[in-house]
Amino acid sequence: MSAVVTAVSSNGTYSFTKPNRESITLLAGLGVEGDVHAGVTVKHRSRVAQDPTRPNLRQVHLMHEELFAEVGAEGFEVTAGDLGENITTRGIDLLGLPVGTVLRVGEEAVLEVTGLRNPCLQIDTFRDRLLKQVVGRDEAGNLVRKAGIMSIVRHGGTVRPGDAITVELPSEPHRPLDRV
Repeated sequence: MSAVVTAVSSNGTYSFTKPNRESITLLAGLGVEGDVHAGVTVKHRSRVAQDPTRPNLRQVHLMHEELFAEVGAEGFEVTAGDLGENITTRGIDLLGLPVGTVLRVGEEAVLEVTGLRNPCLQIDTFRDRLLKQVVGRDEAGNLVRKAGIMSIVRHGGTVRPGDAITVELPSEPHRPLDRV
């Protein structure tokens, strides 16, 4: 199966969910045009409270559509944009990518993977007990975050549902994703 964009979402105001759009425009070094989280420095409220001068490594949030089926099997209805992602994907193991992976999306856009989204308690406000479905422990007791990945925009462009995604892994040794 080839990797593809299944939905794109953005929101100009702070809200947990993001409405789906026909397209989004990615701006190099900033993020999604018109999205509240776009910018050179951190925009997520918790990060701004810690240090508003830190670089924004969370410009574009990607979520794998396969997660919706996984949590659906546990009784949770979740669709594209519900968890605040900008790009919903299918056919790519986002969580298994190393830091520095380059994602070519559509005809022009280029993203660089920076890390994992660290799910917050707002997920339980959206759907009670959903946080436990997207954060857990593996067999060895290690923390597992499943709420997507974060990236920065290296080259801008328009992204639409149906756009292909090409993965370019960085040079080895690969660094596994951690929260950003």
